[in-house]
Amino acid sequence: MNFHILLTVAAKSDLRDIFRYVEVHDSSERTDHLLGGIEEIITSLTTMPERGHCPQELELIGVRDFREVCIKPYRIIYSLHEDEVVVQCVLDGRRDMQTLLQQRLLQ
Repeated sequence: MNFHILLTVAAKSDLRDIFRYVEVHDSSERTDHLLGGIEEIITSLTTMPERGHCPQELELIGVRDFREVCIKPYRIIYSLHEDEVVVQCVLDGRRDMQTLLQQRLLQ
């Protein structure tokens, strides 16, 4: 069974922000490589969405509705709904993830 991938408005905004940041602070080759890797991982969720694990910060507070896959240092947080994978956010794992995830996913 293939799952459909949906990106929330917030996830699309995260990707734009990552693109802009890396483009300014690194090379265009690095930007292309990174975004290609993120796209590849997200696309792979169409056939293997269960491979991600629950983000530790959410599991600690008893929330198990989300999964994550990583392309260091970025964490792709998503949820599963029947035949859909909904990418909720793409965040830099070096940030305060506990606060970010609570603000972004538990409102």
